[in-house]
Amino acid sequence: MNSKQGSKVVDIFTDGACKGNPGVGGWGALLKYDSHVQELFGGEKQTTNNRMELLATIRALEALNQPCKIHLYTDSQYVQKGISEWVHAWKMRGWLTASKKPVKNADLWQQLDNLSRQHEIEWIWVRGHAGHEGNEQADELANRGVTLVMSDS
Repeated sequence: MNSKQGSKVVDIFTDGACKGNPGVGGWGALLKYDSHVQELFGGEKQTTNNRMELLATIRALEALNQPCKIHLYTDSQYVQKGISEWVHAWKMRGWLTASKKPVKNADLWQQLDNLSRQHEIEWIWVRGHAGHEGNEQADELANRGVTLVMSDS
């Protein structure tokens, strides 16, 4: 067994939403372990959809209190490819892109990179708004995050 892998297998579904891009944004995460279910959501007044997608994933991983084996489902290819493919090159280049420009959202990518190393994660892309139950629930949570921010204004 991998030292990062606990005995728990957690299914996590994440999503971000933004009304305007940039604009009011929300993030949502659904965590499932055996019969336990945890719903998380929040938002920001001025943000982007990509930041909300990343924040949903970060907040979900922060909610775990021990190393776990995780199946993480996202409809964001930005998150899925970023953390499983692009991040390695960004780190080698000092958080610069191949064209020597600063990586967008580097603050969140660095948080996600640090958190993901504490677990054994399978990053799974699912098509958004295609009836995938966990993704649909995460989308509802992200929209609750938007509503929460808008009602606080």
